[in-house]
Amino acid sequence: MLMPKRVKYRRQQRGRMKGKATRGNFVSYGEYGLMATEPCWITANQIEAARIAMTRYTKRGGQVWIKIFPDKPVTQKPAETRMGSGKGSPEYWVAVVKPGRVLFEIAGVSEEAAREAMRLASHKLPCKTKIVKREADQSENGGE
Repeated sequence: MLMPKRVKYRRQQRGRMKGKATRGNFVSYGEYGLMATEPCWITANQIEAARIAMTRYTKRGGQVWIKIFPDKPVTQKPAETRMGSGKGSPEYWVAVVKPGRVLFEIAGVSEEAAREAMRLASHKLPCKTKIVKREADQSENGGE
C-alpha cells in the first residue's frame, strides 16, 4: 500500500474539504484522466484496487499514472474503549481529494479501452468521478 516513508507528526486533525482543487486539475501526463466531482477521502487500499482494475483490463498495456498520494493518517481507537485517554493510533492513510482533482491518467491504449478501464476503476472509489480527455492547448505549452 502507498504511505509516506516518514512524517513529522504521527497524528493529524481531520480538517475540512471546502473549495475546488487548484492543483492537479488537468490531464498532464496521459491522454485520458479520471476526475473527482465531489470531495472525499480516498484510502491507500482504494487507490491500489483502482490501479489493479485498470492494469488488469488493459492487460498491462499502455501506461497508468496515479496522481494522488495518501499522506494523511486516520486514527481509530480500539473497539469497546471508554471515552478519554488520548487520541487513537494511526490505522490507515488517506488522500484528501477535492472536486476537479485528476486521480488517474492513462495513455497508450485506445479510447474505448481507456474509458472502460476508467469506468472499472471508478467503481472502486468512494466519490463520484468523470472521465476527461487531454485538451489540445495543454500539450503544447505544458498545461499553462
